[in-house]
Parts: sequence; structure tokens; C-alpha cells
Amino acid sequence: MRTAPRPSRSRNRRVSNVRQRRQQHLLDVKVRSRRVAQHRARRALAVLSRVVLLAALCAAIYAGTREAARRLFFENTDYQLKTIEFQTDGTLQREQILNAADLREGENIFRINLARVHDLIQQLPQTDEVQVMRKLPSEIDIRVVERKPVAWITSEKEISDPFASDSAFLVDARGVLMKEKKLLPEYLGLPVILGCSSEWLEVGKVVESLEAKTALELLRLSSRSFLQMRFQIREIDVSESYRLLVTDKNHSRVMFGYNDLETQLRRLEQFLVYCDDSKQELAALNLLVQRNIPVTFAPRPVAVINDTIEPAVEPRVMKAIPVHASETRPRQGSGAQDTASPAPKARTKSKPSPKAIPTQRQKTD
Repeated sequence: MRTAPRPSRSRNRRVSNVRQRRQQHLLDVKVRSRRVAQHRARRALAVLSRVVLLAALCAAIYAGTREAARRLFFENTDYQLKTIEFQTDGTLQREQILNAADLREGENIFRINLARVHDLIQQLPQTDEVQVMRKLPSEIDIRVVERKPVAWITSEKEISDPFASDSAFLVDARGVLMKEKKLLPEYLGLPVILGCSSEWLEVGKVVESLEAKTALELLRLSSRSFLQMRFQIREIDVSESYRLLVTDKNHSRVMFGYNDLETQLRRLEQFLVYCDDSKQELAALNLLVQRNIPVTFAPRPVAVINDTIEPAVEPRVMKAIPVHASETRPRQGSGAQDTASPAPKARTKSKPSPKAIPTQRQKTD
């Protein structure tokens, strides 16, 4: 029996060993990574060149545009500010607004920051709303709506003239404090809030005192038709922490609590209606209590109409001098002297008045 021949070892022998094969594989990897790096470098260089070119193009456009704007607008004499129109509904002066906004005629109208001008004017304590508009080629319009003061407020407990007091401030319905350089006559008739804490009083700030806020709320609620006509507040004393002492134009003194002002005002209306029906005046009223309210009435003063005019003087009536019959006859034996003597004036020229005629007839009869 013939056996199969064994394969020769030379036929199955590998050309390279494991170490050679690994080295060959590493060489191939190094060649590929170097090519990839070169390819990436070329791509990055191309992208960078494009970015640099684009940046240079944008810079050139920006520089050209800026130069054109400078020559056409910012250095053009046609766009110099020549007119500043200012309108307000209050007491702010034109110079005060221009100084606050740092505006001057002759500046280039495009170099003026309207938002900054708006913010600077808005910071004034008197300013409520402001509108700034640019009108080409050389005009800026400023319109201001000022805050309307509703009262004076001071830390003093008594004040005779708010105009002359340095510690008195004007306050609007929102509680913003103001100091006006030009005081209008109608400001003198505003009510005065007395006794507020001085630490809350600063120009341009909003008063945060609870007493002052309650007093402003009372002024707002009392502006209704009937109360505004019948109960006009002149002073509100907030120096006490438990009550508001209100004095009106008729010197009536009403004490309010800090809570539920509307209910207290309704009670006040009832008392005022009763005063009108009974022809009396309200002297004092305490609204802090809900029942058995303490109240004091005073008689209403009688109205005097034109007491400075004196009554007309009655005309004097002159009575006639009575004439007797014996006086009309000449005396005997008087001679030339009697004939030469003049006759009495009452007999010839005097006319009796109508009231004297009956007297004369009685005597002649």
C-alpha cells in the first residue's frame, strides 16, 4: 500500500516573518498619515486665504463707506443744527432743557445721539414724558409733558408760605418730588402735607413714606364732584402715626384713619349733607371710630353783600318861610325911610316847597 507524499516544507514557508509584516504595515500607515496631513494643510491654507481676502474686501467697503458718510453727511455744512424747537406744558425753560441735554446749535445733526438726549431730559424731576425728533436737514424738535403737582409736602408741622420755604417740595400724584425754578400762582392754592419725615424728601425721588402715600391717596379720592365742591382740603397733618388731621377751606378739622379711606369719605359726605340741610357748618369730626362718631357743628355765618358801600343820604327838604298879611302893608308914619327899605326876599322871590304849602294855607286862613 502506497502512502501519500508529505508536503515539502519549502512550499509552505512564508516569505516574511511576523516582525517584518508588522514593520511593513507601520510603514504603510506612516505614508498615509503624511499625505493626509499635507492635504489638510493645503485645504486650511486655501480657507485662510479666502477668509483673509473676504476680510480685506469688507474692510475696504467699510473704509469707503465711512469716508463717503464723513464727506457727505458728518462734514457737510447743510446738516449743521440750526433750529431747536422746544414745547412744554409747564414751567421748564428752554435754557434749562438745553443745558440738561447738552445741546448746542451748530453741531452736526447726525452726531447727536437722540436716545442720550431723551434720557438726560427724562432725568429732570419735572419731566413726565419727553419726545425728541430729528428733522432733516437742520432741525430738532423736543416736546415735554411735565408732571402736574397736586400738593406741597414738607417736614415742618406748620408753614405759612410754601413759596419761601426751602424745606417745602412739590409732589405729583405718583409721589415724585420736585423743585420748580419758576413758581406759578396756582401753586399757592395747592394743599400742604405737613409733618412728613425728612429722610424721604429728596428732589427727583419718589416719596416712600406710608403717611405721605396715604395723604396723596386721600387727595385723589376727595377729588370727586361733591367732595371737591364742598370739602376742599388745605392741610393734611401726617405727623402722628395713627391718624391724618385734615383741614379744609372752611377751617373744618376732620380726623381720618389710615385704612379704608373710601368708607370714611362716605361718612363725611353724609355729615356734609346734614350740614347743608340744617344750615350749619362742620367744625370738627373724628372718623377714626365707626359708631358714636364725635362731631361738632358751628352756626353758618350770615352772608354780607357789599358791606363796603354806604347807604345813600336822603335829600334835604327846605320848608318855605311863612308870609303874614301884616307884613305886606306899609307902616304909617314911617316916612321916606320906610318906603326906601327893601321888601323881604321871602315875600317876592321865594317859592314854597310842595311839603310847605299846607302849612302856608293854614296860616293864611
